[in-house]
Amino acid sequence: MRTQQQTAATVIGWLREGRRVAAGLLASVDGSAPLDVGASVYIDEGGSVEGSITGGCVESAVAQEALEIIESGGAPKLITYGISDELAGTVGLMCGGIVHVFIHELRDDARDVTIAALEAVLDERPAAVATLLDGDHAGRKLFVDGERHVGSLGGPPLLEKNVEGEARGLIQQGRTTIRTFGEDGASLGTGLRVHVTAYAERPRMVIFGAIDFASALAPLAKNVGYRVTIADPRKAFLSSARFTSNSDAIEAWPDEALEGMTLGPRDAVLVFTHDPKLDVPALTAAFATDAGYIGALGSRKTTADREVRLREAGATEADIARVYAPCGLDIGASTVEETAIAVLAEIVASRAGRSGVPLREAEGSIRRDQEDVAV
Repeated sequence: MRTQQQTAATVIGWLREGRRVAAGLLASVDGSAPLDVGASVYIDEGGSVEGSITGGCVESAVAQEALEIIESGGAPKLITYGISDELAGTVGLMCGGIVHVFIHELRDDARDVTIAALEAVLDERPAAVATLLDGDHAGRKLFVDGERHVGSLGGPPLLEKNVEGEARGLIQQGRTTIRTFGEDGASLGTGLRVHVTAYAERPRMVIFGAIDFASALAPLAKNVGYRVTIADPRKAFLSSARFTSNSDAIEAWPDEALEGMTLGPRDAVLVFTHDPKLDVPALTAAFATDAGYIGALGSRKTTADREVRLREAGATEADIARVYAPCGLDIGASTVEETAIAVLAEIVASRAGRSGVPLREAEGSIRRDQEDVAV
């Protein structure tokens, strides 16, 4: 499977070559779907396809619609695919969900917006793309990145202003969603729906302790989107490629390692040091951040002893309650690699606000919660 960066590079090349390109944007999902809202698939005038919106369930149908739009110069379409659709037998979702896909040709400045957005993907920069779904200007796009914006939605100036403000806020939250505005652009109005795809900065994971557990966890965390830092003041412990190949390995004491980092609810701090000289300072430094997950390895006895030392160092009960210790889900892990899986699973569950129970014992949506939007 091609990576998001490979797809971005290919589509940028198409657009710069002057090819006509259409996009299928996963605008919203009812039930479950393999990929997140905001995923895109791109089809060029020759029928080449890059990207994915459902992992293969509806891509061929979307490509056919896209080619018809390119050939006819037609208007964008918002099409629903899924188990309730008459096409369910041929393009229905195996996972039982219904997807709403906005299919449109990239015309005029929407081409420049798409290039800017895909360059942000390549550079891993926080950014957002707003796509107008309704009205005479449906398919127009606006890109925002820092203080910059590219493109225009083609509507009233108030719409442009309000959408840009919403997009910047969604970047900070790391959320992709649909917002509805009035035909005059008013934020509380109805009539114009705008889909905002937010490319948030990757969440951070800081691991204290250059040990086997850190080297096992780092590649797993990297593969699910974390930017991993392994910190240890003992330089000799950091010299192995098993630490540097999947993380930023830094020689530093805990307070030095976190200095200058702004950690939020999407970020995680792990303490794997097993050394009283390091674990209490590391946790104390973590308490000063807004990290959503703070975890520490160790037996139940080690955890109890560590809590005593934390209290002696001035930690409050609220601080101690933030620590997942012993960290990891109870999956019966007995090896370093299995422990890394257990820890990462707990981090993912914590971020999603889930309990980590077996799916057959749970109810509701299998995928993490997303804002409920109607299209």
